[in-house]
Amino acid sequence: MKTKSLVSSGTLATVLALIGTVALAVDTTAIDQQVSTTLDKFYALSKDNKSLAQKAAGVLVFPDITKGGIGIGGEHGDGALQQGGKTVGYYSISGASIGLTFGLSHHSEVILFNTPQARDKFVNGSDWSVGADTSVAVMKNGAGGKYDSKPVNVFVFGEKGLMGDASLGGAKISKIKQ
Repeated sequence: MKTKSLVSSGTLATVLALIGTVALAVDTTAIDQQVSTTLDKFYALSKDNKSLAQKAAGVLVFPDITKGGIGIGGEHGDGALQQGGKTVGYYSISGASIGLTFGLSHHSEVILFNTPQARDKFVNGSDWSVGADTSVAVMKNGAGGKYDSKPVNVFVFGEKGLMGDASLGGAKISKIKQ
């Protein structure tokens, strides 16, 4: 009984810590600097990545998404949407999962909206979820030869930490109100 109570307390503490990061004020200058650094890392992964980003109608960058939990997990990160190399909006990604989740990890994501229609659907919609759209291709580690020609490509790279995860969950991307 004590073990169950300890696990529940640990899970609650983890979820509260992740939720607490959302409540902090957003430092747009820091986000812009982190986005620039993350894009440099993304370009270094493959010779084609810079050209793909330059051709995209929009590039959404999340420099650091933190994911953690014990049984019940959560993830959160802040980022920016760029068009033509200039920031046009700030976004957050948040999610929760239930299942066999244990650990803490960090990763970066670069989302390329390859068509104006895909970008506009994202910008003009309410909350958006990567996994809910069949026109999205997810690439691990941001490298490789041929890319799927979907309207949206998501590159996940720079994984750090230790996370065991066989859970059911989803993440939503929302515009940050300033």
